[in-house]
Amino acid sequence: MPTLSHRIRLNPTPDQELYFRKAAGTARFVYNWALAEWNRQYQAHVEDPSRPKPSAAAIKRQFNELKYEQFPWMREIHRDAHAQPFANLAKAFSSWWKALESGGRCKAPTFKRKGRSRDSFYIANDKLSLDGNCVRIPVLGWVDMAEVLRFPGKVLSAAVSRTADHWFISISVDVSDETYRRQRLSDGVVGVDLGVKAALTCSNGEVFDAPKPLKNALRRLKIRQRRVTRKVKGSKNREKAKMQVSRLHERITNLRNDWTHKITTKLVRENQAIGLEDLNVSGMLRNHKLARAIADIGFGEIRRQVTYKALRYASELVLYPRFEPSSKKCHVCGHVLAALSLSVREWTCPHCGDFHDRDLNAAKVIEQYARDSLVLC
Repeated sequence: MPTLSHRIRLNPTPDQELYFRKAAGTARFVYNWALAEWNRQYQAHVEDPSRPKPSAAAIKRQFNELKYEQFPWMREIHRDAHAQPFANLAKAFSSWWKALESGGRCKAPTFKRKGRSRDSFYIANDKLSLDGNCVRIPVLGWVDMAEVLRFPGKVLSAAVSRTADHWFISISVDVSDETYRRQRLSDGVVGVDLGVKAALTCSNGEVFDAPKPLKNALRRLKIRQRRVTRKVKGSKNREKAKMQVSRLHERITNLRNDWTHKITTKLVRENQAIGLEDLNVSGMLRNHKLARAIADIGFGEIRRQVTYKALRYASELVLYPRFEPSSKKCHVCGHVLAALSLSVREWTCPHCGDFHDRDLNAAKVIEQYARDSLVLC
């Protein structure tokens, strides 16, 4: 059965928020303990190959034998909070190994630092129950939610996390196909050219400009970050100043996500096929002149959302080959220019004489590729 997740803001009491902080701190502590033990056991295996390689399951059993004896304060926190970090660590190492095998740029799992890593903890499905806009959390009891769960179905798991000074619960639900599938409004085909000047240029002539929340809030962000540096380390005033920075970052993220969700939903709801360029976003972010502008639009997030929403609307995402020309290829006759500078926004095809807007032409080339892909399928 398909799975959907719903992220809902919580409205905890002061005592409930204190428990959330303790549970998130416990999860972070256990993750760091497991990572240190993993590194120690792996180093021992390197020095003596007869010793076994570390595994998350073995380290978890080792921790369970000593946790209440060495860390008695863990009895205050439900065991789900200090059981899930071992699975998270195993997943982190698995992702790292896969990246190494594929030759990608990656870093080994690192320790989570308080104030830098995201505060969160896990809740198993058998410990969770819902009643309207309230959720029952182990040890705490009923906690108020800002809204009811949107998707009826079997609850699989949940995770409580903090963003700035707000707490959220993400609930994963097994839903029926009727709930998962959404009705598409039309069967069009559209090509989309992503850019910095115009965030999205569609082959039907529509142009969408991104709100660029980071650019608009950059001055306020610099002021608030400067205030943090002027406060005494460890003081309450410094914590307040850091929270102001976190709140502004949260607002920037919310504005960007709101725009991205609206645009991607419109694309998949109105088209049976969406053509996107297979951009090397991580490589583009190494260009320090354009990195901030590219990150502010969120090219990678646009592709991610179109990918999973296309499944719900029975649409198809077609990726235009990364090394194929789009902007300098004429969509009328197929002629490809030898070179086309980024500063040139309009050009005339020397073969057929057709006049092109750079971004619109690229979108039409991508649309043609998407249509050809549908025919081949």
